[in-house]
Amino acid sequence: MNAAHTAELPDDLVAFDVRRDGHVAEVTLLGPAKGNAMGPDFWRELPLVFRALDADPDVRAIVLTGSGQHFSYGLDLNAMLPGWSEFLAGDAQAGPRTRFLDEVRTMQEAVSSVAKCRTPVVAAVAGWCIGGGVDLIAGADIRLASADARFSVREVKVAIVADIGSLQRLGAVIGEGHLRELALTGKDIDAARAERIGLVNDTYADRDALLAAARALGAELAANPPLVVRGIKDVLSMGTEQQVDAGLRYVSAWNAAFLPSKDLGEAVQAFLEKRPPHFTGE
Repeated sequence: MNAAHTAELPDDLVAFDVRRDGHVAEVTLLGPAKGNAMGPDFWRELPLVFRALDADPDVRAIVLTGSGQHFSYGLDLNAMLPGWSEFLAGDAQAGPRTRFLDEVRTMQEAVSSVAKCRTPVVAAVAGWCIGGGVDLIAGADIRLASADARFSVREVKVAIVADIGSLQRLGAVIGEGHLRELALTGKDIDAARAERIGLVNDTYADRDALLAAARALGAELAANPPLVVRGIKDVLSMGTEQQVDAGLRYVSAWNAAFLPSKDLGEAVQAFLEKRPPHFTGE
């Protein structure tokens, strides 16, 4: 596959690799944290990548995948938490709460750049897809997985209401009942269950077979008339776009108001100490 020559793409990407094969662009998460965890570089670069691809008429389909064994471990807590220390303090006032609200909405807009991309996006998931990783693939048009894929809307386990798109987008994909189960329990599900509930369309034996299938599907999408494909995406989004946007604004305000808690502090401390948390509802 040849290196990308996509219009307006930054030439100094850290969290992504973008390559082109004909009319199909392949976007690969690189980390640089373990498991392609999502740190500041990810959130800064994601909208730059997808807005550039959206603006490129030669790109007619996009495959989104992760490097290495896993799609993404989700939010890079080690990289992100220091910037939120003022907000997470027990006596945070309007200033730090407003700054946190702005940052959450910026992160929401980053993932929404995938969902609002006029070019169809195929997510190819191998290994773990946790938290923010699920938010990200919820913004794709089609999701495929390898047999070893594992999914988890895990924010509840760290005393956080998921606020980047899973709760707003997945109900239309997997149904309200399945979404409530995943979000309220934070449980892990395997690729077989993900396929049964419609989170992924198909599963494949391994990562190589997954990528081959995703690339073939991308080529199939790219062979169709591009303006009609964009029109189909536009029409399909009419029923959900306003509801998703309203839901994202509400959850960002909710977390800016209520996220700091003793349970969140306990979740962070337990994460750092690699032990189970003990929640008290405070």
